[in-house]
Amino acid sequence: MKCIQEFKLQNIQFENQKEIYLIYKGKKVGRHRIDFLVENAVIVELKAMQVLHNIFKAQVLTYLRASGKQIGLLINFNVPKLKDGIKRMIL
Repeated sequence: MKCIQEFKLQNIQFENQKEIYLIYKGKKVGRHRIDFLVENAVIVELKAMQVLHNIFKAQVLTYLRASGKQIGLLINFNVPKLKDGIKRMIL
């Protein structure tokens, strides 16, 4: 994946396919894999969809809550201009 190479070239700390757990009343009740955790602070979820449904936004918010992180990016590559496909989400 080109973004992995770019992270390495720019010396940006990242983890890809990072596994996180959903905890309910002290017990693990589910697990998810986030696309990227960048600099141990920003969750990045990648999509290539014609329409970004609200379920994808909810997915990122769930990841933020489960991980204790505050900032997430939902990036859709199926747009004419990439800047139009980036949604910043703050918990």
